[in-house]
Amino acid sequence: MSQSTAAAAGIAKPDGRRRWLIIALLFVATTVNYIDRTMLGLLAPSLGKELNWSENDYGTIVTAFQAAYALGFLLMGWLIDRFGPKIGYAIAITVWTVGHVAHGFASTVAGFMAARVVLGVGEAGHFPAVARSSSEWFPQKERALAIGWVNSGTTIGVILTAPTLALFMNYLGLGWRETFIWSGLFGMILLVLWWKLYSNPRESGTVSEAELAWIEHDPPEKVDQVPWRRLITMREAWAFAVAKFLTDPVWFLMLFWLPKYFSSTYNVDLKVVLLPMIIMYLLSDVGSVMGGWVSSRLIQRGRTPNFARKATLLMSGCMVLPLLFVSGLQNMWLAVLLIGIALAGHQSFSSNLLSLPPDMFPKRAVGSAIGLGGFAGGIGGMIMAKSTGLVLEATNGNYTLIFMACTVTYFLAVAAIHLLSPGLKRVEL
Repeated sequence: MSQSTAAAAGIAKPDGRRRWLIIALLFVATTVNYIDRTMLGLLAPSLGKELNWSENDYGTIVTAFQAAYALGFLLMGWLIDRFGPKIGYAIAITVWTVGHVAHGFASTVAGFMAARVVLGVGEAGHFPAVARSSSEWFPQKERALAIGWVNSGTTIGVILTAPTLALFMNYLGLGWRETFIWSGLFGMILLVLWWKLYSNPRESGTVSEAELAWIEHDPPEKVDQVPWRRLITMREAWAFAVAKFLTDPVWFLMLFWLPKYFSSTYNVDLKVVLLPMIIMYLLSDVGSVMGGWVSSRLIQRGRTPNFARKATLLMSGCMVLPLLFVSGLQNMWLAVLLIGIALAGHQSFSSNLLSLPPDMFPKRAVGSAIGLGGFAGGIGGMIMAKSTGLVLEATNGNYTLIFMACTVTYFLAVAAIHLLSPGLKRVEL
């Protein structure tokens, strides 16, 4: 059945579940991606003492990752649009695994910066691949929910990082260098799974006619690739990019600085005392899936994608406001709860934000649009990483100003999206 026929016929949701297998594979990929990304953050307190890092040294290492991550988005977004997610993401997995293993051979700040650069370039391919794959495998009314499930893998990866370290360092008795090296096996296994299991729906040979009709029942589109010179002139692309610039730094702050925050504020090592991390990041998982479900449900009930996405983005921004009350709390568990709610708000926001490029752009332009937004988010992350280190040194470790800034960015992001794309309409090419 053709796409136009399916759309005209009002296709009902089928029983087929092949598309959800692809989401499960991307969920696993997200988990591995974030284990590799987070490992240094959990080891930072002990490595800082062993290698004599200052707060500014660690901020510089994080900034190197952010710079490479930002530039990598431009490269990987183009690569995935040019060669498709199967080949493009396979290249990304290979590059980030090499970067992850390279941490095991680093001894200086410069050495860790180099390893983080390679890791950042490779990991930048992840979310362009997620958005492009979801646009190939899901219709608009299911896409935010699918991305929400994949996005929840970010927090599962963060939660599993500490047990992974415990497995290699405590149970197997390896040092931190050998841990970085041997945990590279996760990336190698992921690469094999991706290459064997991923294809587009029509080429897979495993999708029923009913499920294929459901996947393709959105109105047909032109699939010509959009050149960069055209993309960067589009207000819709900048709506996404500005929102990423404003909100991605909050997630990077939590990812790279929360272990140090709990170590300095409550004298708790999150790679040893796991419960605070588990609570915070499980709450963020709930937010990721909930945010995707809310906007998908609103669309299924007849609301426009414009209303559904923006209403959910505003709701998500409100959930980040508890960060205002965290700094100075003596009760660690209350801080865990408030940070967990804020993380849930961020992940809800992120699930819907990642749904915007597939809403607005043809499939062959989704990776590049995500790449532009990821580049902007990486630049914002660089600014956050460096400024966080400087603010903490200037205020003797006080996070109040940093948390206050985090709560404002989501509302600025929604305002920017609405000004640059008032109707979230599809780009006419």
